Amino acid sequence: MSETTISTLPDPSGFSPDPLTDLIREGARKLIEQAVEAELATFLAAFAKDRLDDGRARLVRHGHLPEREILTGIGPVTVKVPRVRDRKPGADRITFTPGILPRYLRKAKSVEELLPWLYLKGVSTGDFGEALAALLGPDAKGLSAKTVTRLKADWWSEYEAWEKRDLGNRRFLYIWADGVYFKPRMSEEKQCVLVIIGADEYGRKELLAMTDGFRESTQSWREVLLDLKRRGLTQDPKLAIGDGALGFWTALREVFATTQEQRCWLHKTMNVLNALPKSVQPKAKAHLHDIWQAETRADATAAFGFFVDAYGAKWDKAVAKLVKDRDALLTFYDYPAEHWKHIRTSNPIESTFATVRHRTKRTKGCLSRKTGLAMAFRLMMSAQKKWRKLDGQNRLPDVISGVEFRDGVRHLQAAA
Repeated sequence: MSETTISTLPDPSGFSPDPLTDLIREGARKLIEQAVEAELATFLAAFAKDRLDDGRARLVRHGHLPEREILTGIGPVTVKVPRVRDRKPGADRITFTPGILPRYLRKAKSVEELLPWLYLKGVSTGDFGEALAALLGPDAKGLSAKTVTRLKADWWSEYEAWEKRDLGNRRFLYIWADGVYFKPRMSEEKQCVLVIIGADEYGRKELLAMTDGFRESTQSWREVLLDLKRRGLTQDPKLAIGDGALGFWTALREVFATTQEQRCWLHKTMNVLNALPKSVQPKAKAHLHDIWQAETRADATAAFGFFVDAYGAKWDKAVAKLVKDRDALLTFYDYPAEHWKHIRTSNPIESTFATVRHRTKRTKGCLSRKTGLAMAFRLMMSAQKKWRKLDGQNRLPDVISGVEFRDGVRHLQAAA
């Protein structure tokens, strides 16, 4: 067999040579080296005037630290960090640590975020090594099941610290609330996670609370809201958005008495349609859309009346689900029209937790309640980075000061 033929045989490890990736890694190594050298030059320039008694420079280059590998999104990259020698005797010695290469860094941030993403997407810990090797190359190290176990412990520690953070210098105008169910173990009841997201005075959305609850009871929600107040959320939010779970609204009226209520149109639509025959649902859904997509409260009220007349005779239970929350479904008309798309539903919570449910199904009942809560927290923190700010941020000062809005438009009262 010729030497040429031997070189084309497949790699027994299952990974074929990839010159392009090797080239990219070498380029990354050189870029990191250049960045570190530039940082070192700035560092030495800052101490250029520091001299010894004999006039020599206090700080000088002194070779390199041992090479180490950093696991990045393109696989492992070998790096060398230059070492600095402080020639001035004494305990207060100056050392150099590059900002982009902290002393104990072994994985790039992108890889650290990749690990929970894989886990949350349903890759089991036993398959981690194979999955990461396929993504980052056969030389990927430190990605065993033990790494995931450590990560889950870290998630829980992060969650406990986050749960105690101070909210005293913050103000939240809108809050979205929902109780999300998923099943941690086959032998246990579904886990209910109570979630509150807030939008602050600058229009930024943020996860405010997330905890285990006993179903969606008033007591569970009361504890969540009182904890927010204890940690500094003393000013009542202007508006709360959620589904028809009575536990939350009863607790809200006790803790934040002046907060107005907006029922979630997404939940309400599903509840009403579930009480109708499937043959009727498409047309009924369009008629429901006519209500909450109307440009004025008067048009919405007319569309509301049409739905009641059209479906009330045959399907009174479905209509009753709609009518009981008539006023709370139309509260959004008293707020800026630019905010309507944000405050008509609690969709940010529901869409984010779809991934949690997917993960708990894939684990086949192997997820504990503690791990489920920590995992949900980690997912929400990741999702929070992509949440859109409120549109119409210039309207937020008006909402804070209590300016009246009619049909989404600022209403200026005539002088007496």
